[in-house]
Amino acid sequence: MNEVLFAFLLTIIAGLSTIVGALIVFFAKKTNTKFLAVSLGFSAGVMIYISLVEILGASMEKLQGELGERQGMLFAIIAFFSGIAIIALIDKLIPSNSDPHDIVEISEFEPKDINNSENKAKLLRTGLFTALAVTIHNFPEGLMTFIAALQDPSIAIPIVFAIAIHNIPEGIAVAAPVYYSTGSKKKAFVVTALSGLSEPVGALIGYLILMPFMNEVVFGMIFAGIAGIMVFISFDELLPSAREYGEHHLSIYGLVSGMAVMAMSLWLFV
Repeated sequence: MNEVLFAFLLTIIAGLSTIVGALIVFFAKKTNTKFLAVSLGFSAGVMIYISLVEILGASMEKLQGELGERQGMLFAIIAFFSGIAIIALIDKLIPSNSDPHDIVEISEFEPKDINNSENKAKLLRTGLFTALAVTIHNFPEGLMTFIAALQDPSIAIPIVFAIAIHNIPEGIAVAAPVYYSTGSKKKAFVVTALSGLSEPVGALIGYLILMPFMNEVVFGMIFAGIAGIMVFISFDELLPSAREYGEHHLSIYGLVSGMAVMAMSLWLFV
């Protein structure tokens, strides 16, 4: 039970990091794009390295121990690409005009751009649709964080850190249009927080569904699926966003730094 509570707590922390995005909107007049470029690149580096070096390897080891070397490797490969397919499908279903990973510059939403009620209503609708997109997107991320924490907290903590960085721009994308269309920090804060809370809710629902079937093979399959999800998120969302937020080299410096930090962290735990 203590392990479950700890895993759930980590998932809540990852989800509520969207609130940091809301706070940036409230207290900053413009987005620090260079900082976000490096941060998103760093997050991608952490996720790619830990997925391909640690999580996928752990999944193969677990599945090969249960199913044999050849079949276990095949199941890990299938689960890895299934994870990619699931998150790609979710992204495909999200309307393009409410993609939470679109580049958001806070100054675009300042009151001078929304002088009439029609524009305010349109802007509010943008914020609410983005919140819905974040909510849908956070369900598999929540389950991913939760299962990783149950399996190995030393792996889960850097995942939480990477997801938290990844969620900050999502918080900006939700909070900025809601705040500038309503003028209410409270409404923007509540909408952003609710979209972030979908991460622990997704973890809880997934856990309740999967718990009766949990065994070493299922854990191994889920672990490989998690690796696939994180690799897809990194290449499809984090790196493109990092490049658009800043110079190309900033995102790559962040990527390499994230990989290096993750490599040294894993070495320290050996």
